[in-house]
Amino acid sequence: MLQEYNEGIMGKVSYYTAEGLKKLRDELNQLKDVERPKASQAIAEARDKGDLSENAEYDAAKEAQGMLEMRISKLEETLAGARLIDESQLDTTKALIHSTVKIKNQTNGAEMTYKLVAQSEADLKTGKISVDSPIGKGLLGKKVGEVAEIQVPNGTMKFDIVEITRE
Repeated sequence: MLQEYNEGIMGKVSYYTAEGLKKLRDELNQLKDVERPKASQAIAEARDKGDLSENAEYDAAKEAQGMLEMRISKLEETLAGARLIDESQLDTTKALIHSTVKIKNQTNGAEMTYKLVAQSEADLKTGKISVDSPIGKGLLGKKVGEVAEIQVPNGTMKFDIVEITRE
């Protein structure tokens, strides 16, 4: 109950690698130090062009600024709930966040390797899947030799856990 209460006040807690946290901070700094002044400049230039009631450029600049401020606010909220993972403390016998898991599809024998990451670090092209995704949830806590049963729209897929590593 207290945990839920704290998360409600503070926002969602998410775990990141040092690289993931740096990427978030860099994006926030870019938005605050570069994009925000550009947005203010665009509004000032549009305002100087005359009657604001018929100035589409001014309206567009104000809307762009609003979107920028929402993105900054969202990033600040994410960073407030961000925690750095001490990977040396993680159990390497189980699939946890930042584990690289090699799985084998029991149906067709296909092998795949995924790294389990936070939602914001997920990138399927590079094999990084979110721990919040159906596959990510199905793999969490599993050990080598166990079977992960993952619900998909047309039933249940079964995957053998072949290998768990950490980089």
